[in-house]
Amino acid sequence: MIKKLLLGTLLCTGIATAQSSIGLDINSDDVELLGAYNLNETIGYTGGTTYLVDASYLHNDTDDLFTLGLSGENALEAAPGLIFGFGLKSAFAENFIAFPLLGKVRYILPFDSDIPTTSLFASFAYAPSVLTFSDGDTYSEFRAEADMEVISNIHVFGGYRNIETNYDTYDYTLNDSWYGGLKLSF
Repeated sequence: MIKKLLLGTLLCTGIATAQSSIGLDINSDDVELLGAYNLNETIGYTGGTTYLVDASYLHNDTDDLFTLGLSGENALEAAPGLIFGFGLKSAFAENFIAFPLLGKVRYILPFDSDIPTTSLFASFAYAPSVLTFSDGDTYSEFRAEADMEVISNIHVFGGYRNIETNYDTYDYTLNDSWYGGLKLSF
């Protein structure tokens, strides 16, 4: 298990205020590797929208889940610190493939410069039966996180996730847990 965690730390990524990042979150039952890559730097786009490719791999004793997504994020001018994002992702589990639509919101708390950058994050992804294939029926994922940049470009975060991978013949909660983690943004 330690070997997987060390290897995963090198491969993982997470979304951190519209930057490229890698991360790892754990609890007593599972481990998740996270990654995000800011496409704007690659394609030379300098407009207001940030385009991200993100991936994750969630491992627990009963099943594994791999996701890959593409989203656009933009700050809301009327509310400083508020960032909305929308996109599409793909989710792969054993005998299950889904292409959920994704919505997310991040709020960077307006603290003064003495307090490290702190943000709240929530996301929801849903795929009805028309976007779910193989033995799958529907897919839903909800996440809520709090994130603090404790050292420049190093974030600690904690959150809650609920992932439902419902199959044709039965409903299955893939993950319903609290977690904590660390990510590096660059």
